[in-house]
Amino acid sequence: MKRILTLSILAAAVLATGCTRIETGEVGVRVGFDRQIQPGELLPGSFNQTMIGDVLTFPVKDVNVVLENMTPVAKDNSTMKDLDAVVVYNINPQQVSELYATKNKSFHAEFRGDTYVMYNYIVQNARNAIYKAARKYEALDMADNRTDMENFIKEEIARNLGEEKLDGSITISQVMIRNVLPSDTVVESANALVRSKNELKQKEVEVKTAEAESRRMAALANNSGASIAFMQAQAMLNISEGIKNGQVQTIVVPSNFNALMMPK
Repeated sequence: MKRILTLSILAAAVLATGCTRIETGEVGVRVGFDRQIQPGELLPGSFNQTMIGDVLTFPVKDVNVVLENMTPVAKDNSTMKDLDAVVVYNINPQQVSELYATKNKSFHAEFRGDTYVMYNYIVQNARNAIYKAARKYEALDMADNRTDMENFIKEEIARNLGEEKLDGSITISQVMIRNVLPSDTVVESANALVRSKNELKQKEVEVKTAEAESRRMAALANNSGASIAFMQAQAMLNISEGIKNGQVQTIVVPSNFNALMMPK
């Protein structure tokens, strides 16, 4: 009985200290005591002893590649102030062991005890695609064409994967451009252009207003003689009507100054 209890305690200790559980969203690969990668993947949920050799875990689902502080050159040859993006990729679980064993070790990345297979490879491909996409647009137009750029980047990475015969092992599921900022000089130039256009429009309005006022004054000047003659004739007619109706007693002084009295 005591022996059975001892073996049970020993087995529990082995399970506690000498096993690795493969979590959901990742697969495992066994490394022998001779440091050789063994074929085949260890599935999620399985417990695998690590007393002899080791077990490496590889996240394979929705791996985020974050690219920040990029400064690509735009179509107008200006350098962007900042461009940040995220590329999401997935690894075919059945290809993990082969990828890790046959591809250059620099293609992979280690983080918090996990191995991200082909992570650095995706980083390099994504950067190249992003810089290529930036060349298609003016600096001030990139923000408005963000969706088109994301699609181009995704297709460009997928095309490169196909050329390297990796399209069956790696899938690009999403590309997101989180931030895109043109340089300060480009922004200032754009603001100066807007100010100039506004000032030009204001001057055009002032010129049109002055031209309209000039035409109005010219029209008044041309008609001033006729207007004065009309007012004088109207005044004489009013006076004549008043005298005729006996409403006014007045002295009419003709131009030869011969006085004429008009009785009431």
